[in-house]
Amino acid sequence: MLSYTVRPGDTLLRVARHFGVSAASLLACNPRISENEPIPPGVVLRVPPTSDVWYAIQEGDTLERLSNLFGIASSAIEAANRSLGAASQWAAGTLLRIPAGPPNRIVDAQAEYGPEELQRDCGLLARRYETVETSIIGHSVMGRPITALKLGSGPYVIHANGAFHANEWITSVLLMTFVEDAAQACESGASWRNANVRQLLSEVTLWLVPMVNPDGVALVQEGLHPGHPMYNELLEMNRGSHRFSRWKANIRGVDLNDQFPAFWEEECSRRGTPGPGPRDYPGPRPLSEPEAAAMAAFTEEQQFELVLAMHTQGQEIYWNYRDYEPAESEALACRLGVSSSYRPVKLTGSDAGYKDWFIQTFRKPGFTIEAGIGVNPLPLTQFEDMYEDIAKLLLEAMTFRV
Repeated sequence: MLSYTVRPGDTLLRVARHFGVSAASLLACNPRISENEPIPPGVVLRVPPTSDVWYAIQEGDTLERLSNLFGIASSAIEAANRSLGAASQWAAGTLLRIPAGPPNRIVDAQAEYGPEELQRDCGLLARRYETVETSIIGHSVMGRPITALKLGSGPYVIHANGAFHANEWITSVLLMTFVEDAAQACESGASWRNANVRQLLSEVTLWLVPMVNPDGVALVQEGLHPGHPMYNELLEMNRGSHRFSRWKANIRGVDLNDQFPAFWEEECSRRGTPGPGPRDYPGPRPLSEPEAAAMAAFTEEQQFELVLAMHTQGQEIYWNYRDYEPAESEALACRLGVSSSYRPVKLTGSDAGYKDWFIQTFRKPGFTIEAGIGVNPLPLTQFEDMYEDIAKLLLEAMTFRV
């Protein structure tokens, strides 16, 4: 067996993915670790054998040479070795995992999808597909980039975002998988899910911000370890508990989807949350948090025709806000519902969300999509079923012209 020393940011699923083994086999070989608890850095794990090839980098090796040597795409080699950092930093002697067979996907939904996976995949997608562009629209409290991807070049500009709430990070990998599949279909010219994606992307520009709350996502996935710059503050906000799986807020304990200037004062009164914590604190003022402020500025700059905010869970579509929505919003929500089998809902008693602010400010269609069903964070075992629904819904939204 191989031995592996756990590093900061590692999780059970990430280690299993890196070595190409199942989480169950990794647990069986390491009875000291638990499926539902973070693994402390420094723990040495036993890794069972795999059919993948392991290769020690030689002086002069390049990704192109390795791609030719093993007959698989260079992006597949990079994707299989995410934990080693950028390929430009790989040194001679570094042990690479060369996946068995010819996998050619970049986005991988087999493990937690966090800020590092997102940034690396954004770069890989932009390099592989001409129709994908990336830009940084702001930074989180801890300085992590908030990345937007542009797909297509049409005059009708729409937007989708994910992971406003930290424990809803599965929405990030849903959106990133859609970007990869749509870009591949556009490049090949093939029909995808009965849609001519190349034609759609000549008529539509889709801007995506897959991870609005990268600091919170990392906290939910990796847990809180000594050395975190906000260790004491976070422990206090979480009432002394080291379990952060239910955390929705950003790293300062502010709910980013209660941050927008759309009857914000009424939302504060309704929530009744006195201060920072895992959820439901709207902050000291609207747009006090850099993540929310970046989203507002980006939206004002782009002047989207419609927006879709991806959340979990409930399999519902919220389409209205205090009668500010345009007349066609309900009919459009019904179209999204038919495509995805989600239920359109006229929501009351909610303010200060991104969708609420967009509708009130621009008087254009805005939708909150509650994907999947269950208890957050939803498990990755739901991913395939969720993706079927969300891919259909996004393609349907790309046909709207209002």
